[in-house]
Amino acid sequence: MAPMSSTHRTSSLDPEIAARLKRSADGLVPAIAQQYDTGEVLMLGWMDDEALHRTLTTGRCTYWSRSRREYWVKGDTSGHVQWVRSVSLDCDADTLLVKVDQVGAACHTGARTCFDADVLLKDTGSGATAPAQ
Repeated sequence: MAPMSSTHRTSSLDPEIAARLKRSADGLVPAIAQQYDTGEVLMLGWMDDEALHRTLTTGRCTYWSRSRREYWVKGDTSGHVQWVRSVSLDCDADTLLVKVDQVGAACHTGARTCFDADVLLKDTGSGATAPAQ
């Protein structure tokens, strides 16, 4: 079942929330998973209206797999569950921030986070600051 915009598919997502979302052309919103207590950025997944509804109502992250074209609940096969602590919508209404309590690895490679293997720029410690306004 392919995700589609809320105007083409039925979802149990609260209509007030659905009306606020700005989705990609394929009806998806990026969802950043962040460890709730440390701020560690864990992964990026994709949600359509139904995946967001399931995330909000079950307490576990549900994503839409673009490659498999199906819903998946983080941890159902790996045991590496994401327990939802909060869900926020950014100021442009086009990205979700899901604060979770991650059990085990978040990345499909087995790493804790998807963002530690290929660092393009390390903290230089230069102490540079933004220009004064």
